Amino acid sequence: PPKHGQKARMAKVDLSAPMAAAEATYLQQVCGKFLYYARAADGAMLRALNDLASMQSNGAQQAIQAMLRFLSYAAAHPDAEKIYKASDMILSIDSDAACLAAPQARSRAGGFHYLGSKSGSLMNGPAAVIAKITKNAAASAAEAEVGAVLMSAQLAAPVRITLEELGWPQPPAPMKAGSTAANGITNGAAKQQRSKAIDMRLYWLKDRVEQGQFKIFWEPGGENWADYFTKRHPPTHHSKVRPTYLKEGSSPSGLQGRAGLAKGHQPAGKKAGAQGQAQGLSQAAKDALARALGMPAAPQA
Repeated sequence: PPKHGQKARMAKVDLSAPMAAAEATYLQQVCGKFLYYARAADGAMLRALNDLASMQSNGAQQAIQAMLRFLSYAAAHPDAEKIYKASDMILSIDSDAACLAAPQARSRAGGFHYLGSKSGSLMNGPAAVIAKITKNAAASAAEAEVGAVLMSAQLAAPVRITLEELGWPQPPAPMKAGSTAANGITNGAAKQQRSKAIDMRLYWLKDRVEQGQFKIFWEPGGENWADYFTKRHPPTHHSKVRPTYLKEGSSPSGLQGRAGLAKGHQPAGKKAGAQGQAQGLSQAAKDALARALGMPAAPQA
């Protein structure tokens, strides 16, 4: 039942002091330096890099704090590795979105593309990862989910053609959607009323589904590998789920083990998140930033 009188969710406004010119330049260098590495090796960085990149032009001291946490993560997790296994070279896609999770009422889209098996029982290392802020403000969570599916499908369409030309016939690419509404809209199973307001270009998806290029379906978030790239998780969740996406000593071998790892740990609350952020601001990272900016070393807490 509805609960009335709940506290309203207000937009967050950063009122901290603006960045100095040297700080803004260094933030741009960090984004440019790590973007290639994140795309090639450590996809877990992409969500944080996307946040930092959106703060480059009008960021404040909050952006510097976020950059320090990111640099602490990078220092603690160097030399990321991914595992690729022999497969049937079937392009498989997971898509998810977080509605109103970004500034200016925008949403965040996530995608996880990999080459799996015909039976769908193999999760491989990622061929591509999407972690982006959508350009348009979505009017509903369903529209945000459909927009995320669109972004993944547009990236996957030429890849699917390339695989066929290389001699790997492709069935309709299986694509997990993050909501039942997005699944119903793209497959024509839902009777549209208010959803008719969704931007017309999103119906590109329906055409591609009817052409047999994609097969869109829904599965819960615990079995959707793109969910990780759309949410702001506390450090405890990152530590627990990271072995699912990158090679580590505790990485499970099979799809069932990976699903169990993702389901078995839910993000902790605000207390754990705040503690993790405080731990992430290491003195070494503060000193490194100060040296890069030619400033005195940061005082110890």
